[in-house]
Amino acid sequence: MSKEQLVNEQAYLDQTLGKITDSLESTKEEIKKSKGSLADVASAWDDVRVKTSTYSGIVETAMSVRQQQQAIAEREAAQSRAEVRYQTLSKQIVKPYFARIDFTDPSEENQEPESIYIGLASYSDDNGRFYIYDWRTPVASIYYDGGLGDVEYLTPVGPQKADVSLKRQFEIEDGVIVTLFDTEEAIGDAMLLNALSGESSTKMKSIVTTIQKEQNKIIRNTDADLLFVQGAAGSGKTAAIMQRVAYLLYRYRGKLNSGQVVMFSPNQLFNDYVDQVLPELGEQNLVQLTFFQYASRRLPRFSVQTLAERFEKSVEHEKIERMLGSLQMFEATKAYAESLNEKGLAARSLNFRGEPLISKEKILEIYYQYNSNYKLSQRLEATQDSLLRSLRAQVSHQMKQDWVELAIENLSKEEYDELVGAGATRLGDDQEGDAAAMTRRHQLGAGPQEREFKSDKQERNFLAKKITTQALRPLAKKIRRSGFININTQFVDFLKALPKFLSLDDFGVTEDEWQSYLNEVVANLKKHELTLANTTIYLYLYDLITGKHGQRDIRYLFIDEIQDYTPFQLAFLKFSFPNAKFTVLGDLNQAIFTQDWANSLEEDFASLFDPAKVELIDLTQTYRSTEQITNFSKELLANGKAIEAFNREGEIPVLKMAKTTDQAVDLVKEQLAENAADGEKTAIITQTLDAARELAQQLSDTKVTLIHSENQRLAPGAVIIPSYLAKGLEFDAVIIWQADAAHYEKEDQQRLLYTVASRAMHRLTMIGQGQVSPLIAAVPKALYATVEE
Repeated sequence: MSKEQLVNEQAYLDQTLGKITDSLESTKEEIKKSKGSLADVASAWDDVRVKTSTYSGIVETAMSVRQQQQAIAEREAAQSRAEVRYQTLSKQIVKPYFARIDFTDPSEENQEPESIYIGLASYSDDNGRFYIYDWRTPVASIYYDGGLGDVEYLTPVGPQKADVSLKRQFEIEDGVIVTLFDTEEAIGDAMLLNALSGESSTKMKSIVTTIQKEQNKIIRNTDADLLFVQGAAGSGKTAAIMQRVAYLLYRYRGKLNSGQVVMFSPNQLFNDYVDQVLPELGEQNLVQLTFFQYASRRLPRFSVQTLAERFEKSVEHEKIERMLGSLQMFEATKAYAESLNEKGLAARSLNFRGEPLISKEKILEIYYQYNSNYKLSQRLEATQDSLLRSLRAQVSHQMKQDWVELAIENLSKEEYDELVGAGATRLGDDQEGDAAAMTRRHQLGAGPQEREFKSDKQERNFLAKKITTQALRPLAKKIRRSGFININTQFVDFLKALPKFLSLDDFGVTEDEWQSYLNEVVANLKKHELTLANTTIYLYLYDLITGKHGQRDIRYLFIDEIQDYTPFQLAFLKFSFPNAKFTVLGDLNQAIFTQDWANSLEEDFASLFDPAKVELIDLTQTYRSTEQITNFSKELLANGKAIEAFNREGEIPVLKMAKTTDQAVDLVKEQLAENAADGEKTAIITQTLDAARELAQQLSDTKVTLIHSENQRLAPGAVIIPSYLAKGLEFDAVIIWQADAAHYEKEDQQRLLYTVASRAMHRLTMIGQGQVSPLIAAVPKALYATVEE
């Protein structure tokens, strides 16, 4: 790089920063003016005169109120836009751009190369000249996808060709170019190595400066209904997905908002880890939740199996769990629900004042009076309408009962005024409109609607109808919410009838084993407890019976750590979000919850989509760990997916074996001190939560934080964390606790040991007691060092 080039680039940077500084000042003034304007409009409320004596006065007042509301909304929108722009400019002035590309259109002769600079957001001056292009613009994909020469990139109107003559990368600090180099690759290794050698953080960072070609394909894909990303640990799949969200929000600006994008993530701890990526890119965060949270919110009266319970429970019903999570089970649930069109609905009586008002026999008679052409949802809706009519017919009968007369006699003055002032209502009607009208009357200074009665009988009938209607309203609400269906009984009935809809033999399950399991389910159901597998079946069955079709407004659904899901859960999510395009990602080598499904998960889920709309992407290159850690970690897997190490040098992993527990704890303390001295943030990863708690007690005199719940946040400094909460996270240094034969012995623990080892970026230490784990012993000795106490 010549000195002249550096001078020219610095001059362009200075010019750009000057323009951004001017824009910052003008935007600051705009915010100040909008605040003043908003205050002026707010004070104008004093000029609004409330006129309620005539109809025209009420209309005039309502129009004045509406005009003031519109004026305030316009000022608030202008202020909000200015504030967002100010935040973006504040970020741009720190690091305005990170790359430059020069290119020409090969279809045009004698054209001068066009230079564009790429940053986190676009910037143009008042004359419309662009100084910086957003990394998400179509032309910016040239930077990520290819080298020099002829390239093709996609635009909203189709493919476009370009002849690229220059790719230049920058590192800018405090308004000065500190690193500048040209490359023929999408991202030069020097820049990538510099990014990877940095320290870990409690928050995931944006990767827009180092997006790789294969990641860019994920980010900019707009065609697939199912984008299935299988990526090795540390391949950047999660970061790429967060950039994909940002790209989609940019690409479909005005048609798509962050509220229409949902991400299912492995745990709440992970949600906290990634929650700054989108705001850093100037976008609002999407809806993030775990499958446990989704299920729990829909079943608030149940205790749904937690992540810890799912991981640490003893595997008593392995074959049954596999059956419950299969696509065959999904189809069996659907078949059973369809059979309810003919018979078998579990209903409960609608009770009023301790007695059945409409018996379950009557409800079933109504439900099955409609012909077989009715779908379940139509049958339910027709039944609800019929039940509401029956309930309204009960009003005149109940008005004559003694309990109503007693209620009238015991009315206080306040209760009487409330009943008389509210006006008559019809049972089962939507009350929102009347309530809104009353609210408006109160806002306009009008009192409650006055009512005069011509006789005591008229007054008594009015009060009786009001009291009866209010008393029956909870039943009307129950009818509208399908509360007359006994879903608990229906769920148990389905499990009892399961052998009629699914072959137990196909899963190696005997009738006795199924009956024993069924007894456990019934016992847990009485305690309002459900496993995660049964929760999904319960919800799907309920949705089929009640005709619910999920959330149709969600356009994009992302699922991280897909290897933790069963085929049934994935099929249920597709059913629950019918209009969404799915982007799913994970590492099947890390299937610590659902090992039985890992090898067929891609095929199972893809079978639910149009094959022409399915795209499978493999990310085999891992960037998180040093080459030494990656080479060791992948050898822990006997038949794992392909993994390629990035050429980043570091220390080989170390196994330290102690003779006693005290010695092992001392080794942990020594390693923590060494890591801290070298500036490496450490995570001690235990296999279970109990082991984490016990070790925290043993390290009580050491500065280390126990992460025992997914609702915690990652603390700065050293942490102790159980394996299942560490998924998706990364740390400078990792200490694997109890890496010995007593804790990592079985073949089916290969994926778990690989998962925890692959959390380490720069240093991996394994500490055990007694015998070496056979899983570690099987790794070539040249890939790690052994130290024995």
